[in-house]
Amino acid sequence: MISIRNLDHLVLRVVDLAKMEAFYVGVLGCTVARRRDDLGLVQLKAGRSMLDLVPVQGKLGLAGGAAPGREGRNVDHFCFRVEPWDEQAIRAALAGAGIAAGDTASRFGADGQGPSIYLTDPEGNTVELKGPPDAAGG
Repeated sequence: MISIRNLDHLVLRVVDLAKMEAFYVGVLGCTVARRRDDLGLVQLKAGRSMLDLVPVQGKLGLAGGAAPGREGRNVDHFCFRVEPWDEQAIRAALAGAGIAAGDTASRFGADGQGPSIYLTDPEGNTVELKGPPDAAGG
């Protein structure tokens, strides 16, 4: 049996690498772990996970077909577990960056039922920010 521990990395094919990098680094606090300009790849550290940005016009991106868009999405959303969870600070950071965020709702995730907020990155990908499980569990 294969025993999966957690999400290792997610790869997003992007149209505007600079804008997407600015969003994930400047707004969500990821850090650049590695750059492979020869491949067209920027790897961001997102907590304990990685988020890879692959420009659609780069070597790797061209191998993936058409650019992502509303009619051709292959990912519904992805979720980052946020710790510590401070809803006011999160909302202030998003608002300060001009990012609209949805309502906070209790949703089920890997750690159980708890608060989460949905938002959209500059290229239309839906991102969920997830807090800790509620004390009551779920």
